[in-house]
Amino acid sequence: MSDDDEIPHLAAPPNWAIVLAFGVVFLAWGTTYKATSLAMKDEHMPPALFGGVRLILAGVILLSYQLCRGQSLRLRAGEAVRLVLISWFLFLGANFLINFGQKKVDSGIAAILIATTPLWIGLFGMFVPHGERLTWCGWLGLVIGFAGIVLTLAPQLRDGFDVVDVHAMFVLASAASWALGSIVSRQFALKLPHLTSAGFQMLFGGASQVTLGTILGEWEEVPELTPRAIGCFFYVLVFGSLMGFVAFNWLLGHVATAKVGTYAYVNPVIAVAVGWYFDEPLSAWIFAGIAVILIGVWLVRRDHVPVKEIEVEPD
Repeated sequence: MSDDDEIPHLAAPPNWAIVLAFGVVFLAWGTTYKATSLAMKDEHMPPALFGGVRLILAGVILLSYQLCRGQSLRLRAGEAVRLVLISWFLFLGANFLINFGQKKVDSGIAAILIATTPLWIGLFGMFVPHGERLTWCGWLGLVIGFAGIVLTLAPQLRDGFDVVDVHAMFVLASAASWALGSIVSRQFALKLPHLTSAGFQMLFGGASQVTLGTILGEWEEVPELTPRAIGCFFYVLVFGSLMGFVAFNWLLGHVATAKVGTYAYVNPVIAVAVGWYFDEPLSAWIFAGIAVILIGVWLVRRDHVPVKEIEVEPD
């Protein structure tokens, strides 16, 4: 089936439902960057525990929903091992790294850097069995996309490599880790309902993050919980992990994958706008960086389109 084909065996939903689902995905995933930034930078929440507890709750809710729908939650040993490995890339790696990176990096810049995930998928995908090989179009997209990273970080790089740049590298590592997890997930091709698989990944990844946070001594670093900290936590849980993800999964069943993938272009723009509303600085470098990165992403996606099950935000 081509990316422009609709899935034929499902009844076409009304246009208003499609528009609503797209709006939920764009707004939920585009605004959670700022909620995470407020929790990390302003409320000083410990990154591993903030992500881990949220993911455990999201996993339990998704799995409970599947159970109520009559879906079996039984896993074979091999499936459990594969899900744990995927969860380490997607959540222990990617989610923890972006939380840690946003202790210093503004939400808009973080969203722009996370938008490089398709570039990493295109690059890493060449080194796995049966992976797609990039043509000149894909390679051009990689060069342009990574040049956009330099443009985005140009003001900090010009002033010397400081702590902001180090944390920006953690955000980039988050995008790379998500790409690796996506590729591993594709290689395993688990025969589980998508929501069931995601629920277990969140549960295993959240438990791994809580374990990491315990090892790092984060329980002793938990500050007094303010209403804003609690609000940020539940905002990311409800809108990012649940509403946004469920709407995204529903769209994959009713709309062409290439159309659903437009979130990769819209979310960074929304995140930058939300950051600006909350007084994050804007500059010509940011606008140039996001434009160049998205051109690179478009070229790579045109040459190498990730499968639908793996196009999910680290948040």
